[in-house]
Amino acid sequence: MTETTERILVIKLGAFGDIVQATGPFAAIRRHHPAAFIVLLTGRPYAEFMQGSPCFDAVWEDERPGLWSPRRLWALRARLRGGRFTRVYDLQTSDRSSFYFRLMGRPPWSGIARGCAWPHANPDRDRMHTLDRQAEQLVLAGLPVTPAPDVSWVRADESRFGVQAPFVLMVAGGAPHRPGKRWPAERYAALVPWLWQRGVTPVLIGTERDRPHITALLTACPRAVDLLGQTTCADLVGLGRRASAAIGNDTGPMHLLAVSGCPCVVLFGPSSDPAFCAPRGSGTVTVMRAPRLDALQVTTVAAALTALGKDALSPHSIGSSEDSVHGKRVKDTVPDAIPLP
Repeated sequence: MTETTERILVIKLGAFGDIVQATGPFAAIRRHHPAAFIVLLTGRPYAEFMQGSPCFDAVWEDERPGLWSPRRLWALRARLRGGRFTRVYDLQTSDRSSFYFRLMGRPPWSGIARGCAWPHANPDRDRMHTLDRQAEQLVLAGLPVTPAPDVSWVRADESRFGVQAPFVLMVAGGAPHRPGKRWPAERYAALVPWLWQRGVTPVLIGTERDRPHITALLTACPRAVDLLGQTTCADLVGLGRRASAAIGNDTGPMHLLAVSGCPCVVLFGPSSDPAFCAPRGSGTVTVMRAPRLDALQVTTVAAALTALGKDALSPHSIGSSEDSVHGKRVKDTVPDAIPLP
């Protein structure tokens, strides 16, 4: 690397779903600066995963020092300034990342920091989908095209789990501090034996902190595969590439599964708006939203899962309640089987 080599810093601290959605902007930045030395500054939980990305030459962990930790804050300042970055793309666009603009001595900067070189000053930016907002930010910085999120670079070997196709991934957990984003456990528990009876293995994905919420699913079908706390990000990509479908709440793993190409049904309640944050991926993504998640019927979700398959199957009606799927009315029905690729 010579003294004239561009040195680019990209800031994306989290969260998981946002990191996944930023893989398109990451690729746009690499394409625009093909010979540059590009560093990603990100949160510790995502650093190992992003080290495999071809978009970056180095990945730095942000320890998020506070003003009450002056030594750590000074060390971060020294590291960032020592990077001699010729341009910074702040894709986090938060108060913290904008503070780094000042901490670094106001380098050439794309973001929302006051006084930056390429401000994303659209007053409606917070009412845009994450992908559209970041694409517009990059256009204003001179990057005309932002590709879709992509994790084709991920090398995955999930064979150690011994999961045999056909299977459906179930992401029934979520952030403990946001219980309103969870479809009730008993609804997922009703889906588990329904899948098993149709020859489809339910595979439970999540962290150990999800276990109290997931116990009902294992009780409903002890033969479901329990992978709680066992999967890496790369494992999720590998499983998503092989799964018949995935069903889950609005949480990070569903973003990754959608981008891996897995057909997904993602459940939204009032706590978040899919217009701003719904997963987008290379596979089919069906968004289901209800004013209250407990109002979303099991049979309707089952019908949506079946509709993801390549072969159309005629469901048989067992009720009359309806829910909204992409603005359309869908009868409360249970399909005869999950269509498999």
